[in-house]
Amino acid sequence: MKHLDARPYSDPETAARKLVEIAAATPAVQDGRIYIERINAQFVALLKGSRGHPEFGAGISYAVEHGWLWMHESGTYLKLMPPGQDLLGQ
Repeated sequence: MKHLDARPYSDPETAARKLVEIAAATPAVQDGRIYIERINAQFVALLKGSRGHPEFGAGISYAVEHGWLWMHESGTYLKLMPPGQDLLGQ
């Protein structure tokens, strides 16, 4: 019998904080843009799984709703928002 491991990023806030950390470490291209596939690839590598994890979508939504990230309407890139608090230090 195979036991399922707990998903470390199943909490949307935890996933969002990890995504902000990844975005902060990812070099932006033009005008502060960070392509979403670069963040997704790093997030998936940390999860050791396949693309399309619900944790990624929930984390992105949480970060956008809380003003940590801004997503272009096309969904192709993100930008880090000016910090209101030290998200990476918590």
